[in-house]
Amino acid sequence: MNTDLFDLTDRVTVVTGGSRGLGREMVLAFAQYGADVVIASRKLDACEALAREVEQLGRRALPVAYHAGVWGDNDRLYDAVYEQFGRCDVLVNNAGMSPLYPSIEAVDEPLYDKVMDVNLKGPFRLSALVGARMAGPANGGSDGGSIIFVSSIAARRPGPNELVYGAAKAGVENLTFGLARTLGPTVRVNCIAPGPFLTDISRAWDLDSFRKAAKAGYALGRGGEPDEIVGTALYLATDASSYTTGAVIPVDGGPR
Repeated sequence: MNTDLFDLTDRVTVVTGGSRGLGREMVLAFAQYGADVVIASRKLDACEALAREVEQLGRRALPVAYHAGVWGDNDRLYDAVYEQFGRCDVLVNNAGMSPLYPSIEAVDEPLYDKVMDVNLKGPFRLSALVGARMAGPANGGSDGGSIIFVSSIAARRPGPNELVYGAAKAGVENLTFGLARTLGPTVRVNCIAPGPFLTDISRAWDLDSFRKAAKAGYALGRGGEPDEIVGTALYLATDASSYTTGAVIPVDGGPR
């Protein structure tokens, strides 16, 4: 039995939206398991601060200012990764946004476009660039790689204030299936579909109301802690998932 299934030593991982929330947890976990990490997010100072934490773990870190919804930023991030490291073994498309709106008719075109651009257009462009490089002989000697999308339970069960977000994440799950077939057999493409996690975003929630609703609405009766995303992310990033592709894995506490 291979006891090193979760080993990421000397692999290069890229995490968008990597400076906070679930992305931050994945960055630190990948580094702890031996990976060098590219941390891409809109706020460069936050990426730089996390990069220093990664370096304290003995791994290399590259902070990059990045806006997922800007087509050219995906090209620029791709260039930065390959210029610095010459390879990418794991790409996590974690960047996303879900602004609330008062009613469906209040959704205007700029809001619609922004949500679609960040949650769907950017992940498509970045995955197309990196995935094609992973699948070809030009990937610095790497044997393929792993692409991980981050969707949401809203892709299948959107609430009334997240319809556009849910539609974009449904597109992400469609990309998961399509790219798994496009980039196989050397590149695996999978998706994590999180439920409610108590990241920094949850500070804006009415937590008392949420906790009451979670007790009745989820089999585990609570929201997820940020580090509870790590096991699934490590599984999909490493050789532990060598025969898993085109899969959407819920990490959602079991909604009833």
